[in-house]
Amino acid sequence: MDIRSIVAPVIQDRELLDEFAEALTDRAPQIERDIAELRKSPHDREITADLFRAVHNIKGDAALCKFELGVVLAHPIETMLTRFREGELPFSDMLAELILLAIDRLELATDALLLHKPLDNLQLPVLVEGLGEIAQEVAAQVDASCADLIEAVTGFPPVIPDISSRTPKSSAARGEQKNASLDLQFFRSLALQFESRSPLFKGRTMRILRLALETNKAGNNAVDPMQLEAAVYLHDVGMMLLPESIWLKVGRMSPEDKVALCNHPGFAAGLLLRMPGWEPAAEMVAQHHEMPDGGGYPNALLADQICAGAKILAIVDAFEAVMLKHIHRGKNRSVLRAIAEINACDKQFAPEWIAPFNSVIRKTIEA
Repeated sequence: MDIRSIVAPVIQDRELLDEFAEALTDRAPQIERDIAELRKSPHDREITADLFRAVHNIKGDAALCKFELGVVLAHPIETMLTRFREGELPFSDMLAELILLAIDRLELATDALLLHKPLDNLQLPVLVEGLGEIAQEVAAQVDASCADLIEAVTGFPPVIPDISSRTPKSSAARGEQKNASLDLQFFRSLALQFESRSPLFKGRTMRILRLALETNKAGNNAVDPMQLEAAVYLHDVGMMLLPESIWLKVGRMSPEDKVALCNHPGFAAGLLLRMPGWEPAAEMVAQHHEMPDGGGYPNALLADQICAGAKILAIVDAFEAVMLKHIHRGKNRSVLRAIAEINACDKQFAPEWIAPFNSVIRKTIEA
């Protein structure tokens, strides 16, 4: 196998790759649902057949679209499922997690190629080689090999506890800054009102707040915690001024939807700017969808033009968005795959804040 075809595949036909991406978008949720069901009923032959068929179809789609990466990722998974179907391998949580990680990586790689972005950070050669070896591994060693490969690809152990959605201690100092404390209570009420619009959002505000404050703390509190707390509460409130058909949409957005979505940071930032003392929080909210390479919105700012608070908020907000994506697909949340995706897409985020974010996650694991 030519390793260059994996780390830097040549797109022979963009239209074919678009077709593969659309098919993968349809098939990936089915795979996730089948795996969730198979974890509950590992001896269900019908679910096993459905899962095998879905992976086989991804392999076939990739071959038809001349996308070798899709073939080399799907083939060893197909081999593992064949061995499971024939009773040679048990269907374990570790094997399930590895299959889901491989499908996630295939989605990320396909999207990156369509956007002309590099694949170096996806650890694809390690993943492809490891999958091939595990497909031929003796049954007794498969779980340990899966765990090793997951950590080699993601940088994290295969089991990570959920992020707490309990309310952390407020950043406003007791006694002093009474008005600020009242403002934060008001901002929190708006955030919880936004959260109530969908049962899928339950607990998101406090998860984002906890991660943002702890990431900031790991970075020596470079950002005023009180301003950061306000930004967390209000960063998505502007969504409520858009049609719900846009921001509650499941699946790909239309170009028109994306244009409308670009307005939401400005709405909440405008509210904060009209309240004395919250200018830093307003800046964080306005910039939290900007990217260091200038590929963000609404103003395509570059790294040195984006404030630190917005950089933190971008990471933790994206983490929660990945978790929500998986919930939409009907599977149990996997903190591991959400963390792995954030790290795999690290070019979208400020590198100086990825390390503090990871340290918070590692601290969670150790606890």
